[in-house]
Amino acid sequence: MSAQNKTRRQKLEEFLARNPNDAFTRYGIALECLRENDLAGAEAHFKLLLQANPDYVPGYQMYAQTLAEHDRTAEAKTLLNQGIAAATRQGNQHARSEMEGLLSQLS
Repeated sequence: MSAQNKTRRQKLEEFLARNPNDAFTRYGIALECLRENDLAGAEAHFKLLLQANPDYVPGYQMYAQTLAEHDRTAEAKTLLNQGIAAATRQGNQHARSEMEGLLSQLS
């Protein structure tokens, strides 16, 4: 398959294969999976992302939001609490505030 015919997800997956520790690329693949309605694929990438990069704040935020949208409230709350802790460690007040807002909506 030529580079022109590859999907964004395929290009990101190839890049990740060459750079397996690239958190931004793994996050991008998770988002592409969501865009393609591949929840299982997105979850797998979010989990790997957060295992390898426990302070990658956007991963918590998007994964929790996705779970909340799929009526998985308890799991979303757990991730939000972990994400709030990560945002606090990173000094990311904006993300912390957004996650606290979502957490209060779910409670």
